[in-house]
Amino acid sequence: MNPLYAELLQSVQGLLWTGFIVFLRVGGAMLVLPAFGEMLVPVRVKLVLTLAFTLIVLPGAMPYITRPEPGLPTPVWLFAETLIGLAIGMSMRLFVLCLQIAGMMAAQSVSLSQLFGGTTGEPQPAVGQLLVLAGLAVAVNMGLHIRVTEIFIGSYQAFPPGVFPDANLIRQWELSGVARAFSLGFSIAAPLVIGGLIYNIALGAINKAMPQLMVAFVGAPALTLGGLALLMIAMPSGLIVWHDAFVTFLSNPFEVRL
Repeated sequence: MNPLYAELLQSVQGLLWTGFIVFLRVGGAMLVLPAFGEMLVPVRVKLVLTLAFTLIVLPGAMPYITRPEPGLPTPVWLFAETLIGLAIGMSMRLFVLCLQIAGMMAAQSVSLSQLFGGTTGEPQPAVGQLLVLAGLAVAVNMGLHIRVTEIFIGSYQAFPPGVFPDANLIRQWELSGVARAFSLGFSIAAPLVIGGLIYNIALGAINKAMPQLMVAFVGAPALTLGGLALLMIAMPSGLIVWHDAFVTFLSNPFEVRL
């Protein structure tokens, strides 16, 4: 029975090692993942979610994970797995940041930047908080947990275990995500930015024609009211644009768009 026990112990050790490697990659991503990695989510809940995703991803990741080669130190491998997970999480986190960018641009354009929302740990306009919560609700409703699992399993082909990721590739991948976040954020906030610009130009023309009129007292409330009305009309379309871009990214998350 001793050889049987030894073989069973070796199998259990191999399974625990593979699970630990998967846990590092999933845990690194869980720190910044949309919805699952929000600051309002308790740490214990994040830990349970990390363990749950690890158990789900483990069967698909086992064929790609082996013991490190003699030339690759184990601490370097463990650090690389955490770094890869963090990069994966940040690539998806940028879609939440683009909603915050759109909210700040929209709030400043229609004089709503004085209203703050405070559930993300950082002060931001209430418009941005509204967009973030709405976007996260849309993402979870479209099956974000399934897409995240697919990305974790597919990441073992894009970033093989035991190989330190190419820094230049990671840089290009994340920079393309940052550029996409800013362009998408401006696209979402464009109706309010353009509306605020046109209104301020018209207000300036009125002030030039009638200097004695206090246009600031008349125009500021009208700008805020019009901004709220335009927000109600334009933001659903903006969330549709954001949803389509997020789905496109999730269908091919490791593509580098220069």
